[in-house]
Amino acid sequence: MPVQRLNHAVLYVRDVARSVAFYADTLGFRTVVEIPGGRGAFLQSPGSSNDHDLALFGIGDAAGASRAGRETVGLYHLAWEVDTLGELGRIRGVLEAAGALVGASDHGTTKALYAHDPDGLEFEVCWLVPAALLDETHEMKTDRLDLDAEIARYGADTPGGIGVSVPA
Repeated sequence: MPVQRLNHAVLYVRDVARSVAFYADTLGFRTVVEIPGGRGAFLQSPGSSNDHDLALFGIGDAAGASRAGRETVGLYHLAWEVDTLGELGRIRGVLEAAGALVGASDHGTTKALYAHDPDGLEFEVCWLVPAALLDETHEMKTDRLDLDAEIARYGADTPGGIGVSVPA
């Protein structure tokens, strides 16, 4: 049986409380379990039926920055999918207000925002073009994302990923 989907991600962070607040404030995650003493927390994304989608474990303020991709191997980023371009636009505003947004790309089939958490770990928030709307113009690419133009093209409330990451 092949792998079906990513169940959860685990991150090592300097300060668990700071990271919990960030992921709650920007992406709406809620804490389902806290490990006493600020050692860790298990978070669930809005609308998820998973027991947790993100676990955070604190390793202290003296921890060095991740060098993955620059000097060491390691994970580049995690990507979370949203249902609509309207939601992607709302999250863009939240990430901008938090000073966390570092990029926005049009990958053809995926419209993506990139941000850094308080420890500089990168993550992506994306919307996938539904399979029924894919055509020859949707080649893999990395262009600047014009989110307002994409909302005008597909609509703010069009469910994304249908027939791609979500069964039709």
